[in-house]
Amino acid sequence: MGRQIKGLLYFFLTNIRYSVMIFWSILFGFLILSISFSYFLLGVEDGEFYFGFGFAIYFYVAVLGFMVVKDNIPFSIKMGATRRNIFVGIGLYCLVIAVAKALIGNTLQSLTLAFTEATGITTFHFLHLSSFLEDTWLNRVVIDISIMFFLFAVMFLFGLLFYKTGLAGGGVVVGILLIALLLGIAKGWVADFFTELFTDVNLVFFLQLFGVSLVLYGVSYFLLRRITIIKAK
Repeated sequence: MGRQIKGLLYFFLTNIRYSVMIFWSILFGFLILSISFSYFLLGVEDGEFYFGFGFAIYFYVAVLGFMVVKDNIPFSIKMGATRRNIFVGIGLYCLVIAVAKALIGNTLQSLTLAFTEATGITTFHFLHLSSFLEDTWLNRVVIDISIMFFLFAVMFLFGLLFYKTGLAGGGVVVGILLIALLLGIAKGWVADFFTELFTDVNLVFFLQLFGVSLVLYGVSYFLLRRITIIKAK
């Protein structure tokens, strides 16, 4: 079991290596451009420029959670991996990606802020949800890991749903959720929820979010345990 999981992790991480390199190259390029633009804003009154690693990383991990079903599960089954090992392997894979991206992104943010402070580029700022708390490196890492794992778990569930039931089954579920969301927006429930959430938000909330993510990922096993290499249409 342990050897098979190690093999799955090696396959998953090797399969994603190229896209990760492209992602960070593009993100780092945007960071350099943003700092350069901020430098020219020094002479502009009230000139400010904001940049955020987290939001791009969140989007990447969410897409990854959906695509991992189609890209990795059928091949893993063909190679003889058990459903249980696939479940454990994908969970560890997500956790590795979340921790690595959180560490890299927030370390790079700290280094960038040290650089802009040393060079006097006061117009450059980072956007991060930690601004609602004490903005420390550790808080940012915990927040990012929690959000990334949550997004991965949710999108992984959607990926399994579409894979097993096709566009019809997945579309019905997505349609119901969209209707509920629009109804919540119209009634003001969504606005009230986020207002109350960010008014009293603390680090415990993100730890609880990580716990919810583990439960959601656990639920995905009931869809994964009978999955086949044949995708529903």
